[in-house]
Amino acid sequence: MKRREIIALLGGAAVAWPVPAWAQDWPSRPVRFIVPLAAGGGLDFVARVVGEHMSRELRQQVVIENRTGAGGTIGIDTAIKSPSDGYSVLVTNDNIASAPHVMRLNVDFLKGLLPVCMLGRQPQALAVHPSIGAVDSVADLVALVKQKPGMGCATSGVGSNQHVLLEWFAKQAGIKLDHVPYRGAGQAINDLVAGHVQVGFLGPTALIPHYKAGTLRLLAQSGDARSRSLPDVPTLQESGFQALVLESWYAAFVPLDTPPVVIARLNAAANKALADPGTREQFLTSATEPVGGTPENLTNAARRDFEKYARLISELNIRTN
Repeated sequence: MKRREIIALLGGAAVAWPVPAWAQDWPSRPVRFIVPLAAGGGLDFVARVVGEHMSRELRQQVVIENRTGAGGTIGIDTAIKSPSDGYSVLVTNDNIASAPHVMRLNVDFLKGLLPVCMLGRQPQALAVHPSIGAVDSVADLVALVKQKPGMGCATSGVGSNQHVLLEWFAKQAGIKLDHVPYRGAGQAINDLVAGHVQVGFLGPTALIPHYKAGTLRLLAQSGDARSRSLPDVPTLQESGFQALVLESWYAAFVPLDTPPVVIARLNAAANKALADPGTREQFLTSATEPVGGTPENLTNAARRDFEKYARLISELNIRTN
């Protein structure tokens, strides 16, 4: 019987597995952070901020490797197939929980990896261009779209959590918004700022400067509570949409059979990085809340979202083609 099958049967009970001798000296060379999305986005930002601090803590360089493609699944698959030696760490977002359902994949990525640490959480933001007119609240937007059904709404891509959020919001509001997907947030925000599309569900990191400059309005955010970075922007729940909560999260995983002593060291280094005032300040400038915690905390959160996305994508009939 394989080791992971035994662990499953024991329900996670502590077992005194032999630790390879090399694990005691880990790390003795650079550690690779596999990031399944492109450089410049929120996930890449989190990986680099945490990686920089962990490099000092581990006394080895943390190297960022962006392995993009297929909605992030290429990078995830790369991590799953990497050696279980602690030198390959997947730093991913909640795409690991949603992609199997969105892309109709007969796979559960969470079963192919071991959790290390939840790094951060971030809401999505509902933004509008000023040219849309007198729209200063979610209620104003809903009223306008009911008069002009089929307005375009930008997201960073088909099947993204922003796409899921858009369809969920439109269904609850009883309105029709045409999905305008982009290949990443950069071009979506550029077109939103230019007024080529007047509504968008996008990550707040790149929206905040435009919001502060008055070139975009933020009507709502999708977290359970208001982000400390956006204290003046109400949540969708506050705007009358009960239980409409969908946040992005960022987390670290390692391949199966990575020694527990290595996972413990990675977890401790990540938590220390997240507790650092400099790291926390950098996170909050991008509306990202540092989280941290145990591998078990991450397992529970990821599993809840895996089930939540399964339900939402089925109910909303979201497809990638």
